[in-house]
Amino acid sequence: MMQGGCNCRYIRFRLTSAPIFVNGCHCRVCQRETGSAFAINAMIEADRIEMLTETMPERYTVRAGTQPPTRGARCPRCAVALWGTHPDFGEAILFVRGGTLDERVIPDAHFFTVTRHPLVTVPDDVQSFAGLPTAEDWPIWNVEVQARIDAAMAARLPEA
Repeated sequence: MMQGGCNCRYIRFRLTSAPIFVNGCHCRVCQRETGSAFAINAMIEADRIEMLTETMPERYTVRAGTQPPTRGARCPRCAVALWGTHPDFGEAILFVRGGTLDERVIPDAHFFTVTRHPLVTVPDDVQSFAGLPTAEDWPIWNVEVQARIDAAMAARLPEA
């Protein structure tokens, strides 16, 4: 089980299982949101994040251009972004920011490499895609990963 938290340690959490999938996202939205060259996102079912502190993260909505709004969670003290949602998965699967985890996570794939910072090199043995993977690229993950995603999506409540 991995643990993580914000910079000021006001928020601490634990992943009760390994992430479903880890991606490096080089899209301009992730670059702006993290203030970095790319984001490392550890996909995990929302019910597999266990809070270790009494304080709950502050929820916020992210609006980026014409894309559907997403939700995020951050520390109410230091404002470090902890995790967010993706329009394809809603609140069922959260994307934990890799930098908030105490252990390093390595991306299984890199997305939006078309806007990759020129100083960032994606290893040759890691899948990479100019944008998001297309139907022709699937499956990018194994049957166990797909089963976890399917179960989380089936169990989710309708969006309000």
